[in-house]
Amino acid sequence: MQLTPRLVVMLATPPLMWACNAVVGRLAIESIGPLWLNALRWIVAFALLLPLGWAALGTAEARAQIWERWKVLSILGLIGVGAYNALQYMALRTSTPLNVTLIASSSPVWTMLIGALAYGVIPTRLQLAGAVLSLSGVALVLSRGDLTALADVRLVQGDLLMLLAILGWSFYSWMLARPPASMRGEARPAWNWAEFLVAQCVFGVAWAVGAAGLGELIVPSGAIQWSWQLGAAILFVAVGPSIIAYRLWGLAVGEAGPAMAAIFYNLTPLFAAILSAAVMGEAPQTFHAVAFGLIVAGIFVSSRSQGPSARSK
Repeated sequence: MQLTPRLVVMLATPPLMWACNAVVGRLAIESIGPLWLNALRWIVAFALLLPLGWAALGTAEARAQIWERWKVLSILGLIGVGAYNALQYMALRTSTPLNVTLIASSSPVWTMLIGALAYGVIPTRLQLAGAVLSLSGVALVLSRGDLTALADVRLVQGDLLMLLAILGWSFYSWMLARPPASMRGEARPAWNWAEFLVAQCVFGVAWAVGAAGLGELIVPSGAIQWSWQLGAAILFVAVGPSIIAYRLWGLAVGEAGPAMAAIFYNLTPLFAAILSAAVMGEAPQTFHAVAFGLIVAGIFVSSRSQGPSARSK
């Protein structure tokens, strides 16, 4: 597989979008509660996706196909739309975009762990070695650069919330890889990428709005401070990280294979470090660079056991 300039752009753009999501989210939650930010993000994304994925809802037969699969679609919508970014935006209240994206970069490790525990997919020795390297990088972030202090470390709430988000995303990934019978083969409706995302958003938006309303009752976040900057932020996170990145990532993984894509995914914290320093004045520390190197090395070592260019379907 040859890395052409076009393929590099396709692989690098989603991590850039996801890094921007963390930085923009950190700025936006000063004006809006994180749960409402997530809800409005997906409401706008859903509205923009409808023209592309209308076939999933446009007829009674299409709607029946969704309703017949409401259990799996509601779980996918809860984890992938309703929960992941809500937890990320909540994490940004007490953690930094760099910490959040570094922790998120360990997702292949948690995916491997859940695969072993819940699906019986036993990791290889190289994958285990990669997991140790990646988890060492995460531990370095959580300990703020002093691994000897891990026994006494007090994790900030945001770090724990991001770990919870990544565990949820790992379950989401396995549900996509090992779907139930109603979502496999000929039984699966002939949805394209937009139609499948619309089908998830039908439930995910409901989860996101419900969580925002319930969260407001439990812990009021105050009135939303509307401004053109907040409007632009909501529009960006709805279009860039939610639609453009999703589409490009799917195309790039299909062309380059998941192993190569995993390496590019770990550009996210590097982009987050650059953006945080430029926009928020949060310069990265030495331990961030070491952690980034450990996480990337871990993913690289793990991917070597998958063989050359195992392509997704």
